[in-house]
Amino acid sequence: MRTALLALVILLTGSVPASGSHLSFALRSGSAEVSSNWSGYALTSADPAAPLAFEDVTGTWVQPKAKCTVGRRDASAFWVGLGGYDDASTSLEQLGTAAECSGSSTPQYYAWWELVPAASTRIPLIIRPGDRIVAAVLVRGQTITFSLRDVTRKTRFSKVLTTPQALDVASAEWIAEAPSECSSLGRCSVIPLTNFGSVTFTNSATIANAHPGTLVDPTWLQRPIELITRTSGSFFETEDSLTGVGAVPGEVSGDGRTFSVSWAQNLSP
Repeated sequence: MRTALLALVILLTGSVPASGSHLSFALRSGSAEVSSNWSGYALTSADPAAPLAFEDVTGTWVQPKAKCTVGRRDASAFWVGLGGYDDASTSLEQLGTAAECSGSSTPQYYAWWELVPAASTRIPLIIRPGDRIVAAVLVRGQTITFSLRDVTRKTRFSKVLTTPQALDVASAEWIAEAPSECSSLGRCSVIPLTNFGSVTFTNSATIANAHPGTLVDPTWLQRPIELITRTSGSFFETEDSLTGVGAVPGEVSGDGRTFSVSWAQNLSP
């Protein structure tokens, strides 16, 4: 079993992201790992005895339009980040956008950053479907720089944070995620994944051990991840009509910079 850190968690009492949590990769499907909350690609060292230190990750995507169902609570998040892939990880540094359905037909969109295990933080930018987002996370020692631009609206956000906690830089990720909701006691579970259609990550790049490259660089190991979330989770305690909802990453382009993640139904590990 491999454990991943959740990027985005929703409180039962509201829609504001709260804190990170642990969830496991369940199975392997062909060459892809199957996760209860992540879909996309992670990069790690190809040799566990020679770990890489990823210091920079960047990616671009267009915020997908969420399709909400009345009476059903679900969400989707899209982000780039460093760390959180290994089961021993206690940190995850990431930045992205989200769409959330809270039982009505109108989704809510927002941007956020997070340094797990602390609570994630909303970014005061307007995000709408169709907005082109450019995000980057940079780690230098104990200092993290989060940079996000909404190219469509010509707005930007930057946050420089220095922390005493141990940071995880053993992996880099480009992820579409099913967030989780937590009780006040800290018990968390994945909520259904919003139907977002598809999202395409472009201009994907990273730097590890001072070596820049894309997803196809032989310096690291490329790990595709499929998402299969639970089949229930209605906001009003009624049965969810969707079964085996999840997301599947497509093939990476020849230059290693582009791939898509597609929402899917009737998936099974």
